[in-house]
Amino acid sequence: MGTYLDPGKKGFETILNGLYVDKTGLIDYVNSTLDTPLKLTCFSRPRRFGKSFAAKMLCAYYDRSCDSRSLFEGLEISEKLSFEKYLNRYDVVYMDITRFISRSITREVNIIKDMQAAIISELKEEFPDCIKEDEVYLPDALSDVSGKIGRSFFIIIDEWDALFREAKDDESLQEEYIQLLRGLFKGGTATDEAVVGAYMTGILPIKKYGTESALTDFQEFTMVHPDELLPYVGFSEEEVNRLCEQTGADFEKMRCWYDGYSFEDSGSIYNPNSVMLAVRKKKFRNYWRASETFESLKSYITSGFDGLKDAIILMLGGGHIKVDTSTFQNDIVSLDSRDDVMTLLVHLGYLAFDSNKEEVYIPNLEVADAFKTAVKNTKWSEVNRALSQSEKLLNATIEGDAQTVADALELAHETCSSSLEYNDENSLSCAILLAYFTAQNYYEIFRELPTGKGFADYAFIPRKDTDKPPLLIELKFNKSADSAIRQIHENRYCGKLKGFGDRILLVGINYDRDAKGESRKHHTCIIEETSWN
Repeated sequence: MGTYLDPGKKGFETILNGLYVDKTGLIDYVNSTLDTPLKLTCFSRPRRFGKSFAAKMLCAYYDRSCDSRSLFEGLEISEKLSFEKYLNRYDVVYMDITRFISRSITREVNIIKDMQAAIISELKEEFPDCIKEDEVYLPDALSDVSGKIGRSFFIIIDEWDALFREAKDDESLQEEYIQLLRGLFKGGTATDEAVVGAYMTGILPIKKYGTESALTDFQEFTMVHPDELLPYVGFSEEEVNRLCEQTGADFEKMRCWYDGYSFEDSGSIYNPNSVMLAVRKKKFRNYWRASETFESLKSYITSGFDGLKDAIILMLGGGHIKVDTSTFQNDIVSLDSRDDVMTLLVHLGYLAFDSNKEEVYIPNLEVADAFKTAVKNTKWSEVNRALSQSEKLLNATIEGDAQTVADALELAHETCSSSLEYNDENSLSCAILLAYFTAQNYYEIFRELPTGKGFADYAFIPRKDTDKPPLLIELKFNKSADSAIRQIHENRYCGKLKGFGDRILLVGINYDRDAKGESRKHHTCIIEETSWN
C-alpha cells in the first residue's frame, strides 16, 4: 500500500466511523462504465458536497491491495449485481491535486513533473523491472506495467481543477497539466489499454477552449447538468429526514437553512457538509464561514458586468434570473458577462439552477446569509441600508409602527427599482422580501398563498420555536392601505393561518402613481391585529 498507488481503504473506513449517508450506489454506475467508451467520469460539485468522500469510497472499493468487503456489507452497492465482479480488482492510482500543489510550493519544483515522479517512484517499487530507470512520463510508465504483466489501473483524481483555481493566471502550467491528462486518457493510445476506468472530481467542469472540452473523452456531470449522477449531488429530503429522526435534529430548521438546490425531477437537495455539522454540533447556522472566504464571492458579484448588480439585488429579494450557461469557459478567469459570473456561482454552490426554466436563484438561508456578508463589504450603500434595517422593520411591524414600515419599504422599493420598472408588481414584491430579509430566520414566507376566496400576496408563517405572530401582507397600487386590509377580511385570508398563534397581524401596503404612470414613490401602511376569538 502506498500514498498514490493503492492507498487502501483507511480513508473510507474513517468516514464510516461517523454518521454516514449511503452513497455507494455511485459505485454501481461507475462499474457499468468500466472497459467501455464511457469509462471516464468527471463529476464536479461545490465544496462541502462530498467530493472527497466519494473519491475515498471508490478507492476502497477498487483497490486490490486490500480486502474491503466488510466495509460495504449492508450498504446499497452490496445488493447490486456488479458488486462482486469488481470488488478489490484493480490497482488504483490516487491523485489529490491539492496535495501536489502543497508539495510543489514547499519543494519549489514543477508540480506536473513532481506529480509524475512521485507516482512513478511507487510504481517502480511495486513493479520492479517493468519501468525504465529514466522514465519520467506517467502515461508511458502505466503502459509499460500493463504491457509486461497485464495489470489494469483505475485512476482517481480528487480536486482535478485545483490548478485552474490556485494557478489561475499560469496558462503554461495549465496547458502542461491538460497535456498530461490527455496522455493518460486519450482513446486509442497505449494508455487506453492500461486504464480500465477513471473518476475525476472537482469544483469546476472540465476547462473549455471555445465550445470544446479540453478532455473530450470524459462523461461530464455538473451542478448544471448532473444527469444520471443526480442522486449523488447532495442529500435528498428523504435522507435528511432519516438523519433527523436518527439524531433528534429539527427537520424544519434543517430545511430552512440547507435546502433549496433542485434539479429536474429531483425534489429538494441539501448541502451535505452543513447538514452533518448541524447534526453534530446541534446548532443551525452558516457553516460556510468555516470553509469559504467571502472575499471571493464579493469579487465576483462586484465585477462590474452589465446587469450583474441588479440581478444580485433581485435574487436577494427572492427573485429568479434567466441565465445562459453555455458561454462559461469553466475557469475563474475567462468571465465575459454577468451570465458567466452567475454560472460560476452555480458551480461554486452560491446559486441554484433551475434547468427547466434556465434560471438561477439563492437557494437557502445559509447562502443568503453568505451573500449578505459579502454585500456588507461592498460599496452598495443602498442595498446595505435596506438589509441592515431588516430586523428593525420586522420589529416595527410586530409592534404596529406603520410609519416606520412604510419608510423602510420605500427605501427597499427604490433599491429594487434600479433593476425593474418601479411600478412593476415584481419590483414591489422584490422590495418586500429585501426589506424583510432577516424574517427568513423566523418565518416561512409564501407568495400568493391560497387562502379563503383567493390568494394572499404574502403570508409569513412562524417557524417552530419562535414566538412571533403570523403576518398577512396585502399590496395595493394607487388605492389605499385601508382597502388592502378590507380585502384580507372580505376574502377570509386569515383562515389559512389558524393554529399558528393566538393573534395575527394584517399588513396593508399601498403606493401611489400619478396619472402618467410615474410613481410618486409614496408608500402608506396600515397594521391591524386580530385574533381567533
